Amino acid sequence: MAVLPRAFLFPSGRLLRYSSRTFLLPLSCHSRLSLPSTRRSMSSYLVSPRELRNAMKMNPPSDISLEPQVIPLCASWFPVDDNEGRTGIQTFRQKRIPKARFLDLDKVIDTHSPFPHLLPSAVDFAASMSGLGIRKEDILVVYDTKELGIFSAPRVGWMLKTFGHPKVHILNNFRLWVEQGLPTEQGEIHSFKHCTYPVPEIDEGKIASYEEVREAVMDHNKEGREGIQVLDSRSSDDFSGKYAGPRPGSPSGHMPGSINIPYDLVLDPKTKAFLPSDQLVKLFKTKGVDPHKPIISSGTSITAYVIETALNEAQFGSSDSRKVYDGSWSEWTQRVRASDYLVRKTNP
Repeated sequence: MAVLPRAFLFPSGRLLRYSSRTFLLPLSCHSRLSLPSTRRSMSSYLVSPRELRNAMKMNPPSDISLEPQVIPLCASWFPVDDNEGRTGIQTFRQKRIPKARFLDLDKVIDTHSPFPHLLPSAVDFAASMSGLGIRKEDILVVYDTKELGIFSAPRVGWMLKTFGHPKVHILNNFRLWVEQGLPTEQGEIHSFKHCTYPVPEIDEGKIASYEEVREAVMDHNKEGREGIQVLDSRSSDDFSGKYAGPRPGSPSGHMPGSINIPYDLVLDPKTKAFLPSDQLVKLFKTKGVDPHKPIISSGTSITAYVIETALNEAQFGSSDSRKVYDGSWSEWTQRVRASDYLVRKTNP
């Protein structure tokens, strides 16, 4: 039950005043009753450190509140061959946003797939959210490790949106949070109250299958076919075929007709935060990106989502018109046949 204040602002904006007698209403975790919206000041998908800090100050985390919580969600992830042997959970324990929770990107995936980082099932996704104490009405702000700036957080943000979580943001970024002297903590992870997250429906329209990408690549140079563009977020060396493939024995190179946009091109070289929108638009135009028909791919289904987020931030096309190839290069190199000539190298 909730006790309304002496003056209550309805969603329509009408202010209702009433007597001092207590007025009781039933309140559940899914209730639409809430305090004025000053608690939720974040309006863009990308949010600055100050925006997140202000939102958290106005809506401090609480285990007993039925209000939607602003939850920082750390998605720090490092490749298994990281030169310094770092791991996401290690950096999370060393320095994090107060009251943040940690999502392990090596666990919230399709663990039965031979390809890395494919989306989990809806049931497994819901179980992961429940285990993190996240409710569907909570406001999630995903962020990366300070060292990398922006890397794996967009992958988690995209996953949350694809499974229909209503309010998702990306912090731009934790490195700036630290540099601006905003609060951090370290040590073991806080306990939190578990909950039951409803099993969602997945938005299949955001995902490109192997078959769909194969058809697009096969058609890319046929006369009279406009086709679909494939944007590849890997480094220029990986794209050219200079290095070996992602797995022993797998080919290196790129898909015929694909456009290489290394993910770090959309980030500021110093802060590793996303570039301003006008610079992103200029980059995509220079690269010849058609805003109406891209499929985005990467190496192991991580950095493609950096490009997807940059396209979203630049408002370069509609999110409904682009897809991400979840299997990415790891799946492509294991499924194409050599006789199809669907792996190309760039001439030196």
